[in-house]
Amino acid sequence: MWDKGLNRGTLAWILLVLAGLATAGPTVPAANQREGKQKPSGGGSSFGPTIVEVMPTPSSLAPGFDKERVWSGYDDWEPAVAVDPGGAYVYQLTTRYSGPSVCEDCPFPLIAFRSSADGGNTWGADRSLAITKKKQNDPQIAVAQDGTVYAAWLDQYIPGVKFVKSTNHGDSWSAPIRLTGPDRPPSWSDRPVLAVSADGRDVYLAFNASDSYVTSSHNRGATFGDNVKTSNDSRYWFHSAGGVAPNGDVYFAAADFSQSYLGDSHINVLRSTDRGATWTTWRLDTASQLPRCDWAAGCYFGFLGSSAGLAINPDGTIMVAYSAGVSPGAPEQIYVRSSADGEHWSARQQISDPSAAVNSGFPAVASGRKPGEFRVVWQDDRNRSEKAWNTWHRRTSDGGAAWDAAIRLSDLGSGAPYKKARGYRFPYGDYLGIAVDAAGTAHFVWGEGESYTGPGGTWYTKLN
Repeated sequence: MWDKGLNRGTLAWILLVLAGLATAGPTVPAANQREGKQKPSGGGSSFGPTIVEVMPTPSSLAPGFDKERVWSGYDDWEPAVAVDPGGAYVYQLTTRYSGPSVCEDCPFPLIAFRSSADGGNTWGADRSLAITKKKQNDPQIAVAQDGTVYAAWLDQYIPGVKFVKSTNHGDSWSAPIRLTGPDRPPSWSDRPVLAVSADGRDVYLAFNASDSYVTSSHNRGATFGDNVKTSNDSRYWFHSAGGVAPNGDVYFAAADFSQSYLGDSHINVLRSTDRGATWTTWRLDTASQLPRCDWAAGCYFGFLGSSAGLAINPDGTIMVAYSAGVSPGAPEQIYVRSSADGEHWSARQQISDPSAAVNSGFPAVASGRKPGEFRVVWQDDRNRSEKAWNTWHRRTSDGGAAWDAAIRLSDLGSGAPYKKARGYRFPYGDYLGIAVDAAGTAHFVWGEGESYTGPGGTWYTKLN
């Protein structure tokens, strides 16, 4: 995800340069405004590191619910979260555009990392993953059963995706490994997605250079094999989630679009049964042309496009949640499909608000610790009469046959300029996160903002 501080003229120039450099693969489309994050002149802003907490709304009251909290009060977005499957550690990453720097001489935006040793009750200081001189975006994080923490992010388009790991809960990190570049085609890359086997031996990173690519490590991230190209269709691919099944098969969820975002988009699952050597792409659904969002300041055509979350239960069941529209320009809804083998999938089932007028998007999925348990989180504007968005959660305990009622996670009615009783003004960023810890508590993190261009912040909560 590109720096939202770029103006369109600068972005266009960069894309032309990239088009000349990307001789080993497809070029970055000049029409691709999804990567054209931009802010009004003046740079980032903040509303201060503290918030005013109010009582949660009745719709949020649920056993074990911890009201939402803001991470920093600075201009943060597109966060990620992971938990230690055998302990109490919780980890969060966010992309930061303003505030105190977490590393010396690092330019904004940068990736801020923090950890909690007590299940998310208290948090350590913000730190960096790696000191680089490039603008950082698109953080990813995962944890193996032995507690090793794996992370990836984007150092601009060039050099692109980088990878690190930590064996001491993030106190220190390995030297970054660069996964694309002139000596490692493709020469540029965008939007990494990380998937790690339970034992930490197999590490997979999916990313795009317009086409879809996946690279694999089978020595716990010490080295990576060649980048394997999985598409060749002149479309723009965005990976959004991944996981490794108990039998070792690996899956990624991805959507593909035309270079202009016009026309249909597709929701796909990539699968490898040979540890990443070869890949099969399964098309789960087709979405009609996405809706526009020019009613929100700075929002580009493409922001409300299809995306997908994916998780794998310990019993081997795979669940995908995705956003899709049923007619051109119509608001997208959240659907789920599940599979026991990665080949045969259930019929799609809508779990978002039933009103066809509600915009829904940015789904993420996590597996629970019990067989058949999954949790899904997304954002929607069902309070659209007041121009308010919220973050919602639903849970199934039987693989999707039945679902608990939706719980509103964004329960604070104040605390930032963009918040009011019925919700926040707009989703902040393309991605959010969810992870379930060893005790069965779900940890959520997402972005709220004034508009697409911000300012905004990273918010989080947890729910038993």
